[in-house]
Amino acid sequence: RAACRAGASGTIGAGIMKKIKSAFSLGMGFFQARKLLSDLKPAVVVGFGGYPSVPAVYAAQTLKIPTVIHEQNAILGRANVFLAPKAAKIAVAWSHVEGLDAIDENRAIVTGNPVRPDISALYNKPFPTIEQDGTLRIFITGGSQGASVFSEVLPKALARLPDHHRARLDIVQQCREEDLPQVRAIYSEAGIQADLRPFFKDMSLQLERCHLVIARSGAGTVSEVTTAGRPAIFVPYPHHADQQQKRNADAVADAGGAWVMTQNGFTADALLARLETFLQNPETLFRAAENARSCGKPDAARKLGNIVMAMASGWDKHPQG
Repeated sequence: RAACRAGASGTIGAGIMKKIKSAFSLGMGFFQARKLLSDLKPAVVVGFGGYPSVPAVYAAQTLKIPTVIHEQNAILGRANVFLAPKAAKIAVAWSHVEGLDAIDENRAIVTGNPVRPDISALYNKPFPTIEQDGTLRIFITGGSQGASVFSEVLPKALARLPDHHRARLDIVQQCREEDLPQVRAIYSEAGIQADLRPFFKDMSLQLERCHLVIARSGAGTVSEVTTAGRPAIFVPYPHHADQQQKRNADAVADAGGAWVMTQNGFTADALLARLETFLQNPETLFRAAENARSCGKPDAARKLGNIVMAMASGWDKHPQG
């Protein structure tokens, strides 16, 4: 057995009582995982971050079972900060991950974040043709739950564009169910072609067709957008304590593949200025697309699998810390 998944998990709640319950849950998860791992005797235990990974990975470390942890963001999460010192290998999504100390960096390997095969297949496909006065396709997604800020700002901003620019737009936007009627009405009145849905099951198709993505910058979204080689305006979710989405977005922006707008700065005026630049100079998007693609890791799943297999097979002997 190359790897196994084990046992109970826990999360850290807010408030004293929730923290006590969370600590108890983590402790129970640890002992359950330790028993299960003692019975299964896996060759390797792999954790993908977050508090649910702590009981099983930490139990494996106390049993001297080699562990691999994977960090999907550009900053090490709290769970992985705790687990990293005793991990045999640390798979990371970015060449620089904040929170790794010098010793941990020696065991870090850049794999990227695994994406679905239909997304990784986009890596070698060309950027869609965009003419000087041709159609500009914009794909707007707020993640699994949608983002109301996009429904509030984007339709009103796009409706303020000159007629000849509005006629060039082809908008595909994820909206929450409750936002759909209002958003649809604004686009219709402005004469803007728009495909509005609460959820998209055809992400690979939408990424393949679009010239620009406007999105949150969670690890999964950023990995898919960069693997597809699409330029993006990222609006990071502002309420994470470690600002993980901001750091993810900055990593792509630093490479020239994206523009970052804070939620407070994501106003109709600021967005209009940005979009008018793209409409007048579409080559800006073409150059950014290539820079975004340079951040993509289409073979992340293979790299991560190879790390685990090498450890499970004994080809990569690294003592557990």
